[in-house]
Parts: sequence; C-alpha cells; structure tokens
Amino acid sequence: MLKPVFVGLDMGASRTKVAVIDPQGQLNGHAVRKSGVDFAATASACLDDSLAMAGANRDDIVRAVSTGYGRANVAFVTKESKTEIGCIAKGCHHYFPEAITVIDIGGQDNKIVKLDSNGRRSSFKMNRKCAAGTGAFIEEMASRLDLPLERMNDLARQSEDMVKLGSYCTVFSATEVLESIRNGKKVSDIVKGIFYSVIKRVLEMDSLTERVVMTGGVVAHNPYIVEMVGEMIGRPVMVPAYPQLAGAIGAALYALDEKG
Repeated sequence: MLKPVFVGLDMGASRTKVAVIDPQGQLNGHAVRKSGVDFAATASACLDDSLAMAGANRDDIVRAVSTGYGRANVAFVTKESKTEIGCIAKGCHHYFPEAITVIDIGGQDNKIVKLDSNGRRSSFKMNRKCAAGTGAFIEEMASRLDLPLERMNDLARQSEDMVKLGSYCTVFSATEVLESIRNGKKVSDIVKGIFYSVIKRVLEMDSLTERVVMTGGVVAHNPYIVEMVGEMIGRPVMVPAYPQLAGAIGAALYALDEKG
C-alpha cells in the first residue's frame, strides 16, 4: 500500500458524512452529502470524494467502520459498525482529551454525552422521537418563513428583540410563527426565537459539566447557536474544526485502533 488510510462513515437519516484519516489520526479527506433514498450510492459517492481529497484510492483503505442510522447499508465497510454515541464520543475526545459534555444536534435527533478525562462515557441522553430540538425543526420553520436555510444564522444574529415561542411542538410552533408574522414581528427576532427553542429543548435533556463541546450539522451551519448556548450556560463552548464530522472521525479512529 502506497498510502494507507482509515475510513469512517456516519450515515444519518438526513446527511451522510465520510472521514479519511492517516495512520497518525490526521484528517486527510472528508465529504458530506444528503443521504437521499439510495444510502449505498450516497456512501459510495462520499467515499470517492473523500479519497480524492486525501490523494488516495480504495485499494489504500486498511479498514473502514460505519455508524449512524444507515450504517448497515454500506458495502465498502469491512464488516464493522459502531454506535453513534460511541463514535461521537471518540471523535470529540480525540480533539478535547479531557472530561467534557458533548451536545450533538443533528438533522433528526440530538444527544448529550458525558465523558470522563479518559474518554469513557459516564452517561448519555438521546431524543429522536420528536423533531423539536433538531435540524428538522429549523428546516420546517425556515420553510414556514419562506427562507433559505443558509440565511437563518445571520438573521438570528441580527435580532434585537427575540420572540419566544411557547410551544416545543413543531406543528404548534409553526402556528406561533405565523401569528408572530401577522403581528408584525421582525423575521430576525422570530428566527432567534426558533434557535432559542431548539437550545432550550436540548438543555432540558440533562445537566452539563464544566467543559462543553458542541457538534452536529446544525452547529456546523449555525455557529450563532453555539454563542447562544454559551450565553445561556455562562461559559464558552468548544467546537471542533469540523463539527458535522465528529461521528465520522470517531468511526475512522475506531478503524485505526482496530487495524490489527
């Protein structure tokens, strides 16, 4: 093998992420795509994109590990899969080797994972039975406001008088949003209220330790949410360089650990 690499794939219900690392654990290539309806094809396309970025090919893969909702739908994985919780924990502790609480906000679910200084999980909570507190909630609210998703972060940051939504339910929140528009509330204030609703739902899942790390696609595309969380808990929040790839990087690190 001219360029041995290790691959991690995180196939979520909303987005598929692939990370390619070298034997030293350095991220060399990565890709993110909408999962769509053909998980195997999406995974394969993400793999090819990631390998191209890394300057490698499929013959260079020593081992591949998958995680996420569609982890069983990946042909190139070498018969190994890990839980999302485990991979997110491993990916975060790689960059923050200390006792931390990880808040992961994804497209379809959210998680709070507590790790000790050795990276061992002491507890975790997960919510995936309701869209509230997830990226799906933000997407639905953006649709109600007739806004592209990429505008939500900047609009929330411009808010001067946040509109608080009384309901966590996506359906009832949509009604509140429409009522706020009818009452002449600024769109920026409504969007910040949407972000606040997501954060409050997540923070109510569990208590936090002193050091907090945030990951997930929602965090990657809406960094203002991280600032809001920091203000709400009264201390800075840490974010890895590629927050959406935390699970994929963790899976790749498992592949590296288990190469023998």
